[in-house]
Amino acid sequence: MIDKLEMFIALAKARHFGRAAEACRVAQPTLSSAIRQLEDQLGVQLVFRGSRFQGLTPEGLRVLDWAHRIVGDARALRDEMRMVRAGLSGNLRLGVIPTALPMVADLTAPFLHRHPNVRVTVLSRTSAEILSGIERLELDAGITYLDNEPLGRVTSLPLYHEFYRLLCTPASPLAARDQVSWAELADLPLCLLTADMQNRRIINQHLAEAGGAVEPSVESNSTITLMAHVMSGHWVSILPKKLADLFATGGRLRAIPIVAPEAEHLVGLIAAHREPPTPLLAALLEVARRVSEVGGD
Repeated sequence: MIDKLEMFIALAKARHFGRAAEACRVAQPTLSSAIRQLEDQLGVQLVFRGSRFQGLTPEGLRVLDWAHRIVGDARALRDEMRMVRAGLSGNLRLGVIPTALPMVADLTAPFLHRHPNVRVTVLSRTSAEILSGIERLELDAGITYLDNEPLGRVTSLPLYHEFYRLLCTPASPLAARDQVSWAELADLPLCLLTADMQNRRIINQHLAEAGGAVEPSVESNSTITLMAHVMSGHWVSILPKKLADLFATGGRLRAIPIVAPEAEHLVGLIAAHREPPTPLLAALLEVARRVSEVGGD
């Protein structure tokens, strides 16, 4: 049944029998037959059918939730048995919010040093995409905000506190300042992350609380794009300290602390809540505890 549930999950994701079959590396008739067999075994219709895929039935949606849990447990069992045979190995898929990418090597480097047979795939994702990816078994873990928006039922471990900096060129009128306030930023030519990013929602909140309207002239989901616009000398940006300090290395840009208030938000590691955790996640959580800048779990 596990194979059939995996095909059902693939169909729910692809919403197309042909693409789901390709993802599962089987012929389309094989996948269609597996879904019908699963329906027969469970005694309910899972998929609305017509000339093409038309969505999941209400029963199908409930089965999808169970399928994620059952397939997740089966994968965890396979991982544990593989570790018993050959030590820790496999591929760890890690989703990371863009603003945390500068620190991800602080976690992955010691993890891979301890477990050289593991491969790590780091993917830049929004906080919502990380939660969705973990739920759908597309990600094993994520690095995201822990204290700003609901996380649901996950295991979490704090890594560091995020503070904020104004990023500008040395020629900017504010470049000589030791600090600036949130209230001073609204009227500047801003380039910011797009509104689907939680970092942007945090910045919007702090600027609004300081009485400023948020009207950036440039938006992007890429922090590299923001840095390039700042380096042109026509824009400034608001970025987390770790990221701004990285861009300011070498003196081509200035990273100025933002105060009144000196806002901070907690960033950490999250994974699907599972007891016991998979061997991969248990090893990752162990390393995360060692590198965490925040006391306690």
